[in-house]
Amino acid sequence: MLQTSGLWLALATFLSIWWGHVGVRWLEAKSADIRPPMVALIIAGLILNVAALFAPNVTIGGVCSVVGIALWWDAFELVRQDRRVRHGHAPANPNNPRHARYLAEGKATLHDPLDREPSDPFVDTQPTAHRKPEIAS
Repeated sequence: MLQTSGLWLALATFLSIWWGHVGVRWLEAKSADIRPPMVALIIAGLILNVAALFAPNVTIGGVCSVVGIALWWDAFELVRQDRRVRHGHAPANPNNPRHARYLAEGKATLHDPLDREPSDPFVDTQPTAHRKPEIAS
């Protein structure tokens, strides 16, 4: 018999982490108050973990539990994302009243530090006239 439990659990884990990464940033930027989405995520996680206890098989129970725990993590990650916005480590949404207040107080920024070209910190990109070319041996 073919065992697909690992595949389903891996897929649930990957999608839960992806949603957490993207969804938390989106949800926090759109919510004027982060408490209602936090409560909704906590309740959804609780429901999924209770459903995992009574699931008809291990695969369904495992997927429910993985997604439920990820939703709990995402609920608390909303607070950390709000902190990132307040400290200028994530961009603020000027249309969000909470973020507009942070911007007015000078705590937040509109600049997204992740919106840049990747670079290698070990490569010197500044040309120097006195530098001799290195010869690989």
